[in-house]
Amino acid sequence: MVDDAQESGWHRYDPAEGHGLRHDPFNSIVGPRPIGWIGSRAADETPNLAPYSFFNAFNYTPPIVGFASTGWKHSAANIAATGSFTWNLVDRSTADAMNRSAATVGPEIDEFSLAGVSAVPGEVVDAPRVEQSTVSFECRLLQQIRLHDLERRPVDTWLTLGQVVRVHIRRFLIRDGVFDTAAAAPVLRAGGPSAYVAVTPESFFHMRRPD
Repeated sequence: MVDDAQESGWHRYDPAEGHGLRHDPFNSIVGPRPIGWIGSRAADETPNLAPYSFFNAFNYTPPIVGFASTGWKHSAANIAATGSFTWNLVDRSTADAMNRSAATVGPEIDEFSLAGVSAVPGEVVDAPRVEQSTVSFECRLLQQIRLHDLERRPVDTWLTLGQVVRVHIRRFLIRDGVFDTAAAAPVLRAGGPSAYVAVTPESFFHMRRPD
């Protein structure tokens, strides 16, 4: 069902039957989204670096992060083989490198070199992190889950969840014992085929949760 009647004031559709628009609005509506810039290592030791726009945090204690890979891509396969990965924050200074690392290349290609960034070995996991990133997480694999639809038919998407076991933060981003998100200026996926947005001090407002 696609209902775009002007008199209703709503564009309604059932995703299974198509959205009826020039571009699927789902990614734009669920946005902005953190970028999962994921570092991993293949079984043959080839470093891999790839960005995922379906990424987020899922638990506080212990800290758990995860990303979804459409297709069993190199990152998912590497993490299955080694049991570890890194997450690396993207800011405006590394946004172009992140975009270069999104190129579709063979598993023998080192995307760190392709992107023009340096790989730093993990301290407690067997996965490289991006030296130029101001924040990095070292993660150990918890689960890899193949998604399915309402009819329980498998979808060609895998959710990888990892527990953060070490955190690296540049000291200038910590002010009076608090991480300064505005100073880190993370770049986020903002929907559409090419839209991104950066967190800036001007975009902040504050609300306290009720007791």
